[in-house]
Amino acid sequence: MIEAATATLDRNWRDGYTLPSPNLYPFQWNWDAGFIALGLAHVRPGRAIAEIRSLFRGQWGNGMVPHIVFHRPADNYFPGPDVWGTDPVPFRPAGVRTSGITQPPVFAFIVERISALPLGLTPEWAAFRREIFPALVAQHRHLYRHRDPLNEGLVYIQHNWEAGTDNSPVYDAALEAIDLTHARDVSSLRRDNRKVAAAHRPTDASYRRYLALVDLFNACGYRDAEIAERSPFLIQDVLFNCVLARSNRSLLALARAVNAEAGLVAEIERWCERTSAAINAKFWDGQRGFYFPYDLRAGRRIPIKTSSGFLPLFAQVCDAEQRRALARHLTSSFAPGADWLLCPSVATDEPTFDPVRYWRGPVWVNVNWMLHHGLRQSGLDDLAGRVRADTLRAMGAAGRWEYFDPRPGTPPAALGLGTDEFSWSAALALDFQLNPAPL
Repeated sequence: MIEAATATLDRNWRDGYTLPSPNLYPFQWNWDAGFIALGLAHVRPGRAIAEIRSLFRGQWGNGMVPHIVFHRPADNYFPGPDVWGTDPVPFRPAGVRTSGITQPPVFAFIVERISALPLGLTPEWAAFRREIFPALVAQHRHLYRHRDPLNEGLVYIQHNWEAGTDNSPVYDAALEAIDLTHARDVSSLRRDNRKVAAAHRPTDASYRRYLALVDLFNACGYRDAEIAERSPFLIQDVLFNCVLARSNRSLLALARAVNAEAGLVAEIERWCERTSAAINAKFWDGQRGFYFPYDLRAGRRIPIKTSSGFLPLFAQVCDAEQRRALARHLTSSFAPGADWLLCPSVATDEPTFDPVRYWRGPVWVNVNWMLHHGLRQSGLDDLAGRVRADTLRAMGAAGRWEYFDPRPGTPPAALGLGTDEFSWSAALALDFQLNPAPL
């Protein structure tokens, strides 16, 4: 598996960055690049720094790190740079075309993880760590300045694509509230559902709503304050905020390692404290024993159980009672039997559970990697071991697919879903096997 995973990363390398999958994703994606850099650090360490540098070339002047950087033209993906229309945005970086939204900020904890590897002990990495630190601070500061309107330590996402869990049912109600009177029909422009089984992808109706939001952002000139005023989609997402909380911890450690000035260290400490407390104050449902996202427009939680609800374990914000409640959910509503693969992206007892459709039921390697480390940090070692074993078993049977059918008895030929030769699956297979230390 190590050999095969390395070969996948080699095939997807493009002279400075890695494609998530050449068949479906021909550019560089934000959080993909973070997980990919971790895998590269094990087997192609010279490329790990280049991967992160390439992504951050697209960082905007306001600190936002876009979810796609369009390094080279490609016509096999929609929406491309012309649809995003970010070229006139004054704070976009010169000479680099990007999308206009972001993704979960994984890079601080990725940098921390790499720092413990042989690459992390080199003078080259020490210099890079000092180099990337200000960019990471700017990324986090953008989120707190522009995406936390209530000043409570929780940031909102403007688009479901920002969460990374793009097609999750938790976004359905907010998307359905979008006025489609003037929305474009983009079904003929899609490429994803021609290269991958349509049953595995979002519907055309969903894509119409996705692009309606992009058109709104264009009309707002990508000004966050104007988007927050006009958009029907403002959701404080559990996964996004938990990734932010975990990266805050790593950013604080990094600040101390590079001898950052005291005021900056204190600022990061405040981010750590406020976001960790707010996750429990706003997302935790004591009656159901689970964490749910919050819709700022509707003024309520969204009570649909998804794998994101386990990531407060990764953020290290749960008390003993919360850890026990999450463990019960993981081995019951998310896995009705011991032969189910952990962890489905939606609980199997939710009406919206679909075992093969993008983020509505299948297992994802990156979520499992974060869940594994969250379980280990919580002392739930048996469950952590099961998540790791299930992840490697799926890839061992089917290969390095984008996502996997969680149901028992699924034959290997049908187990892998989405696109194959998927880079973060390969990268995290490497870290699962080559670095046994907890994060």
